Amino acid sequence: MPGPPPMKDNQVPLDYPNYLDNDWRKGRQSQSNGVPSDYPGQLSATNFQPAFMHQEVDPSTPYQHLEAHLGTNNGFESHAFPQGWGMPSLLAHENVGDHMSRHAVAAGTVAPDWLEPHNETPQPAFFGDDPSIKAKDVSGELAATIRGRGKVIQDTQPTARLAVTSEIKSSPVPLSVERATVIIKEDAPELSFDRSTRYEGDASPSASSPLSSDQPQPERKPLDRPQSPPKSALTASVRPLFQLSSARSREHYRPKTSIPTHLSPEEYARQSIIAAYSSRLNPFALHPEEYQLLRDHINHAQVTSYLNIRNGILRLWMRNPLVSVTREEAAGCTKDYRWFGVAEVSYQWLVRKGYINFGCAEVPQPQSLCRPIPPPVAAAKRETIVVVGAGMAGLGCARQLEGLFLQFADHWKSSGKQPPKIIVLEGRGRIGGRVYSHPLKTQSSQNLPSGLRCTAELGAQIITGFDHGNPLSAIIRGQLALHYHSLKDNSILCDSDGTAVEGYRDQLVEKLYNDILDRASVFRHKAAPLPSIEGDRELIELGREPPVESGKTITALENAAAVLPLPGSGAQSTRNGSIDFVPAGVDKLTGKLHMTPGIPAKGPAALAAQIMGWSVNTNVDPRTSIDLTDKVNSDPYPSLGAIMDEAVMEYQKIIQLTPQDMRLLNWHYANLEYANAANVRDLSLAGWDQDTGNEFEGEHAQVVGGYLQVPRGLRLLPTPLDVRTHKSVHHITYSAEASGVGRPATVECEDGERIEADQVVLTLPLGVLKRGSVQFEPALPDWKLGPISRLGFGTLNKVVLVFESAFWDEERDMFGLLRESTVGDSLSQENYARQRGRFYLFWNCIKTSGQPMLVALMAGDAAHQTEASSDRELVDEACNALRKLFGHSQAPVPVETIITRWSTDRFARGSYSYVGTQARPDDYDLMARSIGNLHFAGEATCGTHPATVHGAYLSGLRAASEVIESYLGPIPITTPLLTPKGQLEATSIFAGSKRPADATASRRAQELKRARSAAYEARINDVIYEAIGERPSKPGKTGANPFLLYQKDHWFRCKDMCDEASRKASKDANAKASRNEVRAALGQMWRNAPEEQKRPYLDQTASNKQVNHASAADYKERIAKWDATAAEVRQRFVEQHPDRPSEEESRLFEEMPGGSSPGKRSRTS
Repeated sequence: MPGPPPMKDNQVPLDYPNYLDNDWRKGRQSQSNGVPSDYPGQLSATNFQPAFMHQEVDPSTPYQHLEAHLGTNNGFESHAFPQGWGMPSLLAHENVGDHMSRHAVAAGTVAPDWLEPHNETPQPAFFGDDPSIKAKDVSGELAATIRGRGKVIQDTQPTARLAVTSEIKSSPVPLSVERATVIIKEDAPELSFDRSTRYEGDASPSASSPLSSDQPQPERKPLDRPQSPPKSALTASVRPLFQLSSARSREHYRPKTSIPTHLSPEEYARQSIIAAYSSRLNPFALHPEEYQLLRDHINHAQVTSYLNIRNGILRLWMRNPLVSVTREEAAGCTKDYRWFGVAEVSYQWLVRKGYINFGCAEVPQPQSLCRPIPPPVAAAKRETIVVVGAGMAGLGCARQLEGLFLQFADHWKSSGKQPPKIIVLEGRGRIGGRVYSHPLKTQSSQNLPSGLRCTAELGAQIITGFDHGNPLSAIIRGQLALHYHSLKDNSILCDSDGTAVEGYRDQLVEKLYNDILDRASVFRHKAAPLPSIEGDRELIELGREPPVESGKTITALENAAAVLPLPGSGAQSTRNGSIDFVPAGVDKLTGKLHMTPGIPAKGPAALAAQIMGWSVNTNVDPRTSIDLTDKVNSDPYPSLGAIMDEAVMEYQKIIQLTPQDMRLLNWHYANLEYANAANVRDLSLAGWDQDTGNEFEGEHAQVVGGYLQVPRGLRLLPTPLDVRTHKSVHHITYSAEASGVGRPATVECEDGERIEADQVVLTLPLGVLKRGSVQFEPALPDWKLGPISRLGFGTLNKVVLVFESAFWDEERDMFGLLRESTVGDSLSQENYARQRGRFYLFWNCIKTSGQPMLVALMAGDAAHQTEASSDRELVDEACNALRKLFGHSQAPVPVETIITRWSTDRFARGSYSYVGTQARPDDYDLMARSIGNLHFAGEATCGTHPATVHGAYLSGLRAASEVIESYLGPIPITTPLLTPKGQLEATSIFAGSKRPADATASRRAQELKRARSAAYEARINDVIYEAIGERPSKPGKTGANPFLLYQKDHWFRCKDMCDEASRKASKDANAKASRNEVRAALGQMWRNAPEEQKRPYLDQTASNKQVNHASAADYKERIAKWDATAAEVRQRFVEQHPDRPSEEESRLFEEMPGGSSPGKRSRTS
């Protein structure tokens, strides 16, 4: 499959703005770059749309389904799809600077010059093996059924449009092409999709479609533009995406149209639950903000129905994050008209808060934009929003605001105004902020896909798991289609002399390190849980509604002191919960701990050491423990490092630690300092891990060809943002009043430019705010200055080494090196702090950079030492460390080196934030709080995910939500929100002008029809049962969790040990341990158990999994056979015994307005 053309040698990287010729900025195009002289400047990024259709998939593995259709993956272990599928590389471009275009790789994606600004470019439509599209003309009449069967062909017209061969069918089959723009030939009638109907099924790219074929396609230069067709041709054959999505007005929304008819309620519920988990939401409980929004409007039974609707909306988004979910689709997740208001509230909340319709998704414009716009109000001035900073937070916020302004454009259009314009100011000459993929000197590579550049990640590097709610998953895999490399924890750990560390010793010290952190976690701050409420978990899992809807509202029940179910485990933030977490292992890729719910260690340290595998010193009582309370109380601001060092000294009285053990222990210290960008003695004991429990799941990954592709995608897609580089801000005047809208702010740049703004979003790094580089008028209040001062902003630096060829194992992603103490083979912790983070870890980046490259980390004190060291000194020391790792003759002199010094970067002043010793639990929340029309974003304002790229992006979504709410106000909620049953005909807009008698006849007719249908279905089921028996039941699964098997064998032994510990601790002869304490102790025993003890349980679960797999395959075969036979029996019965309405039913339907037939279906199948 052909990818985008490679970069030409004379193309200039965007990262080097100082290389740009002034002619580029003046719009005069150089012929030497292959750009036509009549090139109009910056192309709209909407001209380059992903040319594939999304398919029905299991949301538990979003986007991975595309890999099944790829064939070769160019040698990379994992990526979304090849370059020819979806968007081309955002690092490959024909042009540079502010005039940048991207390679078009698919037919139909070349931008013709006759396209109006912001018009949607035709997208190729792909259909599966057996799809059908119910197409309606503009009047809503059923006009035709287009049957794809892969008959998508290249139009011969020069506009690069696609034609669809149509075939009329009397009984259409449900289709799984969703949110598609389909181009019909000019001689065909104009068609419009029913966007409120969700088309379900299995639509794979057809073999004959242009992008799925392995046959070479006609080559076209990226900027070749065909001869312009007449405007009439465009309007006759191309329907913009927003027209397809909003062709139906609110009065014609229909329930159930987004619920696939071919899925069982249980399967639909399963997919919806997974979608909620994948969106950082608890599928079984209201988010605290949802709780506050709805507590006065719904009762407890209705919470379950609301969650079913909300989870269904999230399912739509997770199925296709390329295009925004519309109101019609959200309404289609209801099962009754009465719930439309509830669906609207849920939809607005999800959109405003950035749970759906975020990133680079296409945003269909509302239908009102298709109509003439009222004349502008006299002297109306278009409002302006200024975003300071073009990092992930700033670009994410600006991109989200662009989408929100489109989706809520009626707020401005109804009064003849335009939505606010957005200006992004960036002090650097590039975008990305602390995401910086620096291009290497050598760009020739056999490892990278065509069009990608060889880069070194000088800033952010690791994607810490795509699963369980990482928003970057939708952007990187679902929207931008970037290549990525999945990382493995297959590191080699070598001692300071280069000898490999024994695996057993490494595991033994790691268990001790986890235990020390476990004991320190006793002193962590536990925030009070925010109020919320849980629905009926069983009904949600079954996809069913509560049998009774009536009851008092949540507020009324709470006022009456009623007991309501509180949220259990879910995907909500644990910062506001009282759940205890204990270390379960170390993530060597990021330095962070794997934390699991449990009870912190309080038992005897000597006994814990024995369980870990250590030999206890002679004459040490097995009941000997470690008490850190006095050490904690001796310091008003205790640090994590001080308490950990104290625990190490106490353990040295119980077990014998060797110098190698001390080096191993301090290697883990260094990794923790890497995770926090600070020495452990600078971290707060109570809050250093305040984000625990919010970690994403799945393998860590790196973007192939540069992480900078992500912020560049946010800048360009779906339309370019107004980003102005070299605009360093030094003064901001703002309004501190609560209603800042309408009170202009002023942003002043160092070059003298002043921009008046109605809202300002500040995304500067915490280090810049600490330096006071920006002056505020009025001055920031003390409650804002406090967290700026108390939170820490640390530094992590890198030494990048590029070689002629690799002399290391290219399949390993990292190599660890233990560092010596400053005083020989010391057993004192204080002698290790200075050296332990110096070249302690080397990343192998050959698969992501395209060059033989190692990146050494400088963490803790070593990060600051880097800033004061010369390049020669650092490179020489790095080479010496490599010679220890790989031998004196193996490590040559590097051909290129890059050294970071983030603390001296005036636009960063460091790497990322951490919880300092004087920090307070709510400091991150105070950092995020806005002041009038001045809003704040950035990783240091995201308490749930600080110090991460995804945290910065989430903060941008949160700031955008604040800005849009300042214009729109709170989400409007009608009273009553849910119309009681029986009142629909009298109050609903769908009832028209029915008389009460008509409503009574209608209800009676519907009751007769339902009773007849139920009886008829029961007869069919009886016939099927008599013919082939009951439907096979799904087989149960035998134990596939080794820990549960281990727990069964060791429960009572562990309980006796815990009871004994409780009696000794409380001095109560009758004291007993709780079940939670026993479970936590069992978990610790399992984690510390030697491999030979775990092996039988691991083998048993492996055998059980094989049995489960075989049983599932057999069940699948039997169920398919039963279903096929049942369908045949059903068809024969229906043909021989057709279902006919009674005379009364027919008469009632004929008497109804419109004279509809009782056999006519009420909605599209």
